[in-house]
Amino acid sequence: MDKKILLVDKDEKKVNDRTWCFWETKPGLFEEVIYRKWKKVWFHGENFSGLLDLEPYEYKMIRSIDFYDYCISLVSMHKNFEILYGNVESMNSDGRDTFLVVDGKTFAASYIFNSIVFERPKLKKNEYWLLQHFKGWLIETDEKIFDPSQATLMDFRVDQSQGTTFVYTMPLTENRALLEYTIFSSSLLQSREYDEGLKNYLRNILKTTNYQVIEEETGIIPMTNFRFPLQMGNIVNIGTAGGQTKPSSGYTFRFIQKHAEAIVKQLTLTGKPFISGNKKRFHFYDSVLLNILHNNKLQGSDIFTALFKKNEPRHVLRFLDNESSLGEELKIISSLPTGPFLRAALQQLVG
Repeated sequence: MDKKILLVDKDEKKVNDRTWCFWETKPGLFEEVIYRKWKKVWFHGENFSGLLDLEPYEYKMIRSIDFYDYCISLVSMHKNFEILYGNVESMNSDGRDTFLVVDGKTFAASYIFNSIVFERPKLKKNEYWLLQHFKGWLIETDEKIFDPSQATLMDFRVDQSQGTTFVYTMPLTENRALLEYTIFSSSLLQSREYDEGLKNYLRNILKTTNYQVIEEETGIIPMTNFRFPLQMGNIVNIGTAGGQTKPSSGYTFRFIQKHAEAIVKQLTLTGKPFISGNKKRFHFYDSVLLNILHNNKLQGSDIFTALFKKNEPRHVLRFLDNESSLGEELKIISSLPTGPFLRAALQQLVG
């Protein structure tokens, strides 16, 4: 008999409230709901601009409403699933009992898979907590100003005084695109400041003031080298709560899929969902970059420009995916400013 599975979410997903972008070399689990994909993307830095051929990767975009509908339809096909909408107040696993509390009601479980970060963790020496925060506009322009076959991965030709700041553009048609104004920093901006950043980009870079905003979306993603616990008793942490947000870039979607696949494989083989963590060397690389950004030792725009100017795009993407070889990593590291990275690396090792 199939075990009963309770899926708890805060509320029903009825609107398109966010967008996920990621890269893959082949069709993935959610290929059916890919909204757009690109084989070539632009990168713009202060002293380098280039159209990058991502082969063998494709840059893919999923709209959240399509993702929600697809997942709920799959879940609904299985009678042992129950969906509950409510506020998760707490959960605990003490070695004997595992349970969670939703709106005052207690549910016992064999395992809980938790994606909630209930509070900011207490950081130790050489641990950092930055935020990737952004606002996106889906716009429609009067003129045909976009090439739907070419997205913009990062455009740093914007003011950098608030922190590492860039815009990425996902063109859907010749006159419709999603623009995301994105910042890496320790604090959030006022709402109007994101709007001004988008308006300035449209006016100064895209050279247009004739557009309509069709949809808006916002997001905040923690960028931290704090080691989130993979499990607490029979509570298995997933998503950001399970350390699946890339600390140095904020990319999360593909890491979640790989993590979930490993959990399912382990559960199938052993009957238990416990797996080991990510490779330690990638955590070290991320910590070094966060050290540099936190202490303002280099502009983030300079770091990412060096990455894409001096390395093959496919090698950079493999590196950002934590799938590169040691040889590839040494080549990429050698392309970055030696002094600041060496000093930050020594600080992390000593700490």
